[in-house]
Amino acid sequence: MHLLADAVGQSLSTRPDIIGPEISKALSELHDQIPPFPRPLAVKIIEEELGSPIGSFFSYISEEPVAAASFGQVYRGCTLDGSDVAVKVQRPNLRHVVVRDVYILRLGLGLLQKIAKRKSDPRLYADELGKGLVGELDYTLEAANASQFLDAHSHFSFMQVPKVFQHLTRKRVLTMEWMVGESSTDLLSITTSSSIKHGSKYLERQKVDAKRRLLDLVNKGVEASLTQLLETGMLHADPHPGNLRYTASGRIGFLDFGLLCRMEKKHQFAMLASIVHIVNGDWSSLLQALTEMDVVRPGTNIRRVTMDLEDALGEVELKDGIPDIKFSRVLGKIWSVALKYHFRMPPYYTLVLRSLASLEGLAVAADPSFKTFEAAYPFVVRKLLTENSAETRKILHSVVLNRKKEFRWERLALFMRVGATGRSLQLVEASSGETSLDNLPSRTDGVFDVAYLLLRLLPSKDGVVLRRLIMTADGASLVRAAVSKEAKAFRFQLCKIIADILYQRMVKALGQLVPVSQYSYKLRLAGGQQNTELHPSARLSASSTVYDYQSLLSDRRLKLILSKILNSARKEPALMLRFYWVSFVTFIAASALAFHRLLISLSAAYIGPASFIPKRFAISA
Repeated sequence: MHLLADAVGQSLSTRPDIIGPEISKALSELHDQIPPFPRPLAVKIIEEELGSPIGSFFSYISEEPVAAASFGQVYRGCTLDGSDVAVKVQRPNLRHVVVRDVYILRLGLGLLQKIAKRKSDPRLYADELGKGLVGELDYTLEAANASQFLDAHSHFSFMQVPKVFQHLTRKRVLTMEWMVGESSTDLLSITTSSSIKHGSKYLERQKVDAKRRLLDLVNKGVEASLTQLLETGMLHADPHPGNLRYTASGRIGFLDFGLLCRMEKKHQFAMLASIVHIVNGDWSSLLQALTEMDVVRPGTNIRRVTMDLEDALGEVELKDGIPDIKFSRVLGKIWSVALKYHFRMPPYYTLVLRSLASLEGLAVAADPSFKTFEAAYPFVVRKLLTENSAETRKILHSVVLNRKKEFRWERLALFMRVGATGRSLQLVEASSGETSLDNLPSRTDGVFDVAYLLLRLLPSKDGVVLRRLIMTADGASLVRAAVSKEAKAFRFQLCKIIADILYQRMVKALGQLVPVSQYSYKLRLAGGQQNTELHPSARLSASSTVYDYQSLLSDRRLKLILSKILNSARKEPALMLRFYWVSFVTFIAASALAFHRLLISLSAAYIGPASFIPKRFAISA
């Protein structure tokens, strides 16, 4: 029973609904603690499985195992063709031990059910565990899992999965590509080390660099967990830190594919919705999502559960619209309610939560200010804003629109700001070509330039979700939001965009009057037209660098959206009057700003060397 205790402990650690959060936390620390078996015995198993002497396949096998776990141990080796490999060898006589111990575990859990008088039958977990563990005894199944995981995630450049050497793999021997990388525990050890001598700048620099790599590993681990959860639906079933590596190229590497958990699409979308509802504090919608995930049992008093969730999580503070609290703390509060009402915890649900909680534990040890929600939410927002499916649209509409389909500008602004941070924002394919969001004006006084992002996303291929959202919303509520006090910053950004358009047209009209200098830069006008060169002073005075505004203005889809919004708002004359006045003021301000930029450009071109030119004023403008 001792041999299987480590494996059972790790598995039970993912089921706090059965054993409670305290025991779960203790058991989660059980791994890699089983002593190794002798090398000659390992060599014998390899030769029996492969059918020839070990020298027929490997030029080198390490004397000692590099890792020893419950079911096997790993040696570093080299094939005859020079490939570095990891050779995993199963412990001898393991099958009958596993079957016996699972049977004993099942008897114990049945006794526990009677003593604790629990409604759920924990013996079902023993059956589930036994099925999984017996499957792990066949390394050809693990090889197939690794290959499937590699195929599903190969196009995610931040993830690395070792390939399998099929001709060197059998039921008790698994040969995979050797992954070169730092373990998270090693990075954490360097980061938290207190042995650095005072004044040792080199060692201190090592410590800081290890912390940076560890936090990068954690951020990519969070994104990898959400990618598996929300994109591929194929989850690594043993996500403890010992199975993660940080490679020299800055990728996160995964090891050990004995078990994979596969999710249904409906559960993926429900999980996505639950994350959004937690951030928004919408507990009734959260319970609906949990019901769709088969977590909430039929017949549960939804109203009472909602009230308990409000009591448990109602005091959570928000920072920039995201819960300013540790994920593990939120998880603990949800667990307490889940245990009270005997929620069910599907394997995928506990795996993801355990993975995120483990990653947060690593990060917090290096940086106490780390927030998992802050790292995870940009990925969630990105998916909602760019995936054009009925399920994601339903989630987005439930957040941004109220029951009357009235537009909530502050929610969309939050989504745009959050979605524009982190690695999860990739290329947005604009109608005039591909444009990276890194080229957008990034931040002004710490607030993302939402107007620029909206106007780049709306005409793009990825903007179909946003266009559908605006077409669905009540037009009057959109106009009301646009002229409200809350949208003042948005109108200011829009004013700068209009000024850019007017300034471009002025420069194009003047042509030769604005000479080209050796320090000039290009400002792209309408798609396919010749680029116009501007003086560096003009570059300093312009708030944006490369934008194809002409194609934006000629986009028929955007004209249709604007027409629909205004037609809906015309039913309220007072609102339209206010809209026209705000539009007039914005246009006048933009015209003044564009004319000012033109004056600066002409002054710099013709009177540039003069000392009385207000350079500082020109730059700040």
